[in-house]
Amino acid sequence: MNNIITNVLDDIDLRQLGERLRELRNKCGMTQESAAKVINAARTTMVAIEKGERRLKATELIKLARTYGISVSDFVRERPVVQPFKVKFRKAYRQNEVQKSQIESEIQEWEKFCQNYLELEEIMNAPLPQNYPREYEVSGMPIERTAEAIALEERQRLGLGDGPIPLLRDTLEQSVGLRIFYLKMPSKYSGVYTYDEKLGGCMAINANHPEERRRWSLAHGYLHFLAHRRKSVVGLIEGQYKKIPESERLAEAFPKYFLMPTSGLLKRFYDMYRESKNFTPTNLFILARYYGVSVEAIANRLEEIELLPSGTWERLHYGGLKVRKVQEELGLEAILPHADTTPVYYQHLAIEALDLGLITEGRFADFLNVDRLEARHIANTLQEYLE
Repeated sequence: MNNIITNVLDDIDLRQLGERLRELRNKCGMTQESAAKVINAARTTMVAIEKGERRLKATELIKLARTYGISVSDFVRERPVVQPFKVKFRKAYRQNEVQKSQIESEIQEWEKFCQNYLELEEIMNAPLPQNYPREYEVSGMPIERTAEAIALEERQRLGLGDGPIPLLRDTLEQSVGLRIFYLKMPSKYSGVYTYDEKLGGCMAINANHPEERRRWSLAHGYLHFLAHRRKSVVGLIEGQYKKIPESERLAEAFPKYFLMPTSGLLKRFYDMYRESKNFTPTNLFILARYYGVSVEAIANRLEEIELLPSGTWERLHYGGLKVRKVQEELGLEAILPHADTTPVYYQHLAIEALDLGLITEGRFADFLNVDRLEARHIANTLQEYLE
């Protein structure tokens, strides 16, 4: 704790800090003598501190901040300045102005979260590591082959092998360094992606969608980061585009190769086939759960690599297949979502800052966008987890 605050004090203007401390003391109705007692010092020491003639110790700063009812960060740091996100809406998005207004509101909320993220990193002197690859060149390249080539290269770069990626959100946050928030959006929107020089790659995923859809949207947004890094995109679920741009076709092709790589899928399919001497609809559901994708996605993927007859999914779908009902009958519960609005690392930074007295409980609640009662509950839960 002291190291973090000492680093802050090394960079701060002592006269400005002293003036701020004097203002806070007067606001609390305290004398210099009573404030000096808080840090076990003489009144003359407090006089020197408020004149900017004597450097505060980290422990003294914490004690004064608590006495004045503020956090350390409230008066030793300015909030980082981030340029407003420039997310453009294509003509196809303007069909429903009510929904467009709702998504714009969520984008503003997302922007606030991203700025808060950067502020927490600066408060804790713990920047989010950025393991960014080069931006892939995709102009004029064939869609399917390019999507698979990028997927394979990224899996190798991140050490993912050819199996499922069970914790996709955590992987993209912690192994790559993307800022990913889950926000409640109108159903037609899958997510939003943008890039900022200070923040890096940022995504917002629709929290109202089932986890299989969220994972697909995460992979979709990741392709935009990999291949269209500085181009902001508002994603629509399939079928909402009037004319699908090449960049969107590439982004929609990428998830199937990234989430269900051909080599691993072949091995898993033949393992299941050898066990039962047949591949049944039950196997299809089990395989979908194994890869964390929808039954439709796994069926289409198997059709593409000619492990299932063409049209298998259509026959099942139009034959009245009730996916959730079958999953319940097979004991395949829905994939448990990692649906917290804010990322795990973001939450850990906030709780550590609260524990160290660098932010107040009210600021902690603001960071997590909850009321103080819920903030207290989250803090207790996270503290238990960290212990």
